[in-house]
Amino acid sequence: MSFSIAGKTAIVTGAANGVGLAIGRHFMQMGANVVFADMDEKALCHEIGDDAEKEESIRVFAGDLRKKLTIANLLSTTIDAFERVDILVNASRQVMTTDPLDPDDNSVEELLQQNTMTAMRMSQAVARRMIKQAEDSSTDGPLGSIVNLSSIAARRTHPDLLAYSVSSAALDQMTRSMAVALAPNRIRVNAVAFGSVMSASLQVSLKDQDEMRETIVENTPLHRIASPGEVSDAVQYLASDAAAFVTGQIITVDGGRTLIDPAAVSAH
Repeated sequence: MSFSIAGKTAIVTGAANGVGLAIGRHFMQMGANVVFADMDEKALCHEIGDDAEKEESIRVFAGDLRKKLTIANLLSTTIDAFERVDILVNASRQVMTTDPLDPDDNSVEELLQQNTMTAMRMSQAVARRMIKQAEDSSTDGPLGSIVNLSSIAARRTHPDLLAYSVSSAALDQMTRSMAVALAPNRIRVNAVAFGSVMSASLQVSLKDQDEMRETIVENTPLHRIASPGEVSDAVQYLASDAAAFVTGQIITVDGGRTLIDPAAVSAH
């Protein structure tokens, strides 16, 4: 099977910055048609605007994907431009801190809505379109691929990140459940859970924070921070026909970070 995604049409959410932007650009370089979707219209135009004007294989879409009408409009934009959708990458993610003892803290509800429910509704809408596309197709192969962007916070957590951990764990289970539900329709659903990635936002966070950088590296067996491209490669694999018999899996891209005990590291 081929790792190629050339000629396929992908929707990438959370594509105005960070890992989502890196995935969208990587897919574009690999020959896919890409719809970059994000709530931040200004950032989208800044990052993708010039490319979208020059390349017929690129579209940008700005809107709040927590709203069902926005999801419908995004799908319509994709079909109008490219007539089909083959790949969905749910990369829209938000992180916020939680006070575990504050009964008025709404962060769990907010991140479940943003990180889990939005991905599920996007997956439902795109899956219905993929099934409709198959009605006029005689192919016996996979009809489409959905890849969710998750986090090792689903397994390794900190009290301040309670909501993020809960939403990530829920996303992982949603990935498995949707994989089973959509398997009869030949639609695969997988996820990539990653740790620290040297995105623009992390670069800003680590500026003049040598101790924080050293802590991340010390707790990572491969002793470095991943580049966004290393997550993009994993997503491409799951989106391609090379993963035609892979579904319901959470691939971890963390340099081995989830394999070790932080307490054991700090003891040395």
